[in-house]
Amino acid sequence: MLQNKTIRTERFIQFGEGGFLRGFADWMIQKMNEKTDFEGSVVVVQPIPQGLCDRLEAQNCNYTHIIRGKGGVEKSVIDVISRTVNPYADYEAYLALAAIPTMRYVISNTTEAGIVFDDRCKETDTPPASFPAKVTKLLHRRFTLGLPGFVFLPCELIDRNGDKLREAVLQYADLWDYGEKFKAWVLAENEFCSTLVDRINTGYPKDEALDLGYEDNMVNTSEYFHLWVIETQMELGAELPFAEAGLNVIVTKNELEKYRTRKVRILNGAHTSMVPFALLSGFDTVLSCMEDKDMHAYIRRCVFEEIIPTLDLPRAELEDYAENVLTRFANPYIKHYLSSIVLNSVSKFKVRVLPSILEYKHRFGTYPKTLTFALGKLIAFYKHGAPNDVAEVTTYLQEHSVAEILANTALWDADLTALLPEVLPYVD
Repeated sequence: MLQNKTIRTERFIQFGEGGFLRGFADWMIQKMNEKTDFEGSVVVVQPIPQGLCDRLEAQNCNYTHIIRGKGGVEKSVIDVISRTVNPYADYEAYLALAAIPTMRYVISNTTEAGIVFDDRCKETDTPPASFPAKVTKLLHRRFTLGLPGFVFLPCELIDRNGDKLREAVLQYADLWDYGEKFKAWVLAENEFCSTLVDRINTGYPKDEALDLGYEDNMVNTSEYFHLWVIETQMELGAELPFAEAGLNVIVTKNELEKYRTRKVRILNGAHTSMVPFALLSGFDTVLSCMEDKDMHAYIRRCVFEEIIPTLDLPRAELEDYAENVLTRFANPYIKHYLSSIVLNSVSKFKVRVLPSILEYKHRFGTYPKTLTFALGKLIAFYKHGAPNDVAEVTTYLQEHSVAEILANTALWDADLTALLPEVLPYVD
């Protein structure tokens, strides 16, 4: 059954084959194909040497997506991925994507650590290691072919993700001496949208027996809730029929920050404040945390007593959103494994939680007790738990003192030495 596929026009290049994009952007493209005459497909690019592309190809790039929540259970087969490309195995096949005239959109989810400029990437690398360097090579090939640029829809959870991707591309253009004409083309012919994504995707349900009636090794699961906020000056809604497909997508010219701050500080901040402490305490899923009286109370303190007071939106609106977030966390159908959330926890903490700590101190004169406890448990997890991060970050936290870790501005974009008395008691 999963081998059958509708042939559609390749319109999307997607960096990332993990559960999030497959249960978010690809699911949305499926809905647009089914409910409108959009007719588009996706070519997935594997962004790192190890990935899931071979597993996708083994079932013709089709997979089952299951949505579960108070609305019940909804199962669908997603067949929008036409094929995959692994640039580490076939670099020319990757660059050949630039020559496809119908390619219009580039979607990515390379985690918070993905959109970075790394001057160690060489123009002659096949491929260069960083995601923006790969994009620059693709754009340069597109430019030399005289084809129109792309619309970039990055899903990485960093502030102004589209702006940062464009900035990194221009840095590589300078590093590799691609010239002013290329840089002008990048700016004039490509749209780097900044976006916000919100959906809990939980990947393959490891401990469940699914009666699908067929074999599927790439099953993906999610909640019903989804939100994609896209900031752009172009009329994107005229190209992508989100509204006609009934999707919760907001295309805005200048209000992204309002939605981003609320979501990153409350939903993602609650996750990141909870996960290292929860893993050290023996919990395995978000639901198990919500069902435990003490852990549930800890999460509520983080959100309602220390995160919400640092935000400027109306209190009632923030509390309503927060209650919905905790309801989503308690979805009995979702086994959101803490081990899948813990990836790159230091960079996540810097983006999702640290701003709340610093803003709380600015507004109230003292550091928030529960969030500083969370920082201590984050460091403890790297020292005594099983972190999943780039080797240099993990090694640094394991081999250096708490004082040195807090003083490392490369980790936090700030010197956090003043937090040492607050954090130190919670590390050991």
